[in-house]
Amino acid sequence: MILLFGALNPLLFLIVFGLYPSMNTQPHKDPADFQWNICQTIGPKEGWQVYSSAQDADGRCICTVVAPEQNLCSRDAKSRQLRQLLEKVQNMSQSIEVLNLRTQRDFQYVMKMENQMKGLRTKFRQIEEDRKTTMARNFQELKDRMDELQPLIPVLEQYKTDAKLISQFKEEIRNLSAVLTGIQEELGAYDYEQLYQRVLSLDSRLRNCMSKLTCGKLMKITGPVTIKTSGTRFGAWMTDPLASPRNNRVWYMDTYTNSKVVREYKSIADFISGLESRTYYLPFKWAGTNHVVYNGSLYYNKEQSNIIVKYSFESGRVLAQRALEYAGFHNVYPYTWGGFSDIDLMADELGLWAVYATNQNAGNIVISQLEPQTLEVLQTWNTEYSKRNAGESFMICGTLYITNSHLTGAKVYYSYNTKTSTYEYIDIPFHNQYFHISMLDYNARERALYAWNNGHQVIFNVTLFHVIKTEDDS
Repeated sequence: MILLFGALNPLLFLIVFGLYPSMNTQPHKDPADFQWNICQTIGPKEGWQVYSSAQDADGRCICTVVAPEQNLCSRDAKSRQLRQLLEKVQNMSQSIEVLNLRTQRDFQYVMKMENQMKGLRTKFRQIEEDRKTTMARNFQELKDRMDELQPLIPVLEQYKTDAKLISQFKEEIRNLSAVLTGIQEELGAYDYEQLYQRVLSLDSRLRNCMSKLTCGKLMKITGPVTIKTSGTRFGAWMTDPLASPRNNRVWYMDTYTNSKVVREYKSIADFISGLESRTYYLPFKWAGTNHVVYNGSLYYNKEQSNIIVKYSFESGRVLAQRALEYAGFHNVYPYTWGGFSDIDLMADELGLWAVYATNQNAGNIVISQLEPQTLEVLQTWNTEYSKRNAGESFMICGTLYITNSHLTGAKVYYSYNTKTSTYEYIDIPFHNQYFHISMLDYNARERALYAWNNGHQVIFNVTLFHVIKTEDDS
């Protein structure tokens, strides 16, 4: 007896060749009877069922049977593990794609900068060749510009290396997926433990790569997304950047003066629907709208003073307060819109900050990093940007970004890097949808800007330029 099985599941076609009466002890008068007896030998006990039967022209019996849906491979524990492993690799592949898209976008920006540098080099050579006919002032200006762009060269080289690293990750994922697919088809052809270790190693490298994307330089602001319309023209709303992933509480402080009431909501959804969970009554009134919630405590400027207050939401009491030495207050050095916005408290990836102005620095902006527990000033930087000419400001990765207005047409105009103690004039526009911004703060957990826009609570998304550092970097 020769059996030929088809590859389709659950239907397999069983063809029986060369079965002659001499093979059976009982003669068969009717070939049809013989055909039916043979097909009935495969019964439900083996998990098979007869689907149909027939006889060909040569008298051979042809039976169609239904096989059970679950085959041996699907019951194999190792096969299930491999399928789960393949799904994990596919998820990692999707993460790689997201990272690759971000890398390609930033790489285009770097290439644009490289073209600008090439253009400047060409122009610089022309000036060198024709120095006598070029004004000394223009020559010096171009030379200064070249000096500014010079540090971008190692960044460009590093980024090219990073792009190759991402491509290598993609290729490894593709190869590993192909191996796993082949193993599913041919179980046992590859060592499972070895595959598992390769996946773990690749997953670890991917996580390390993505963890290095925490900080970067601001490149773009998009939005806004309007969350809610409530309150007066001026106010503040915020979430805690150090809260756990499940803690999404929102705090709401309407108006810029003569108030002590802080409203709490358990989530953004509750905030939108107005479902208030708790109300706090502060011991002191606040000044301005530039408060911040950081690690479970509210930091705010005490009314008609340069005193910073730390208030714990958990205990409902003041944990610390300290005067910010020489800081102007009560509309001495406010932002362009006024509103007692002399002292701006903010947080980023590096910690807690205060932005203000002093007579000693001629009314220009001063940046101080604060110790969150005691409010002690850890370090201070003096800038040359007038506080009264600033619309708002926010910190990202230790760099202060300042807008030139609070009205329509405002843009991020100036930045000061506390790591290098250097500044630059920039041009990053954003859409001031409701024409008047009285609060603009960065949230490091959300990677977004929270704003109070003329009685509207809105969120802006930010795009940061990242440089990925590898293990080979010194």
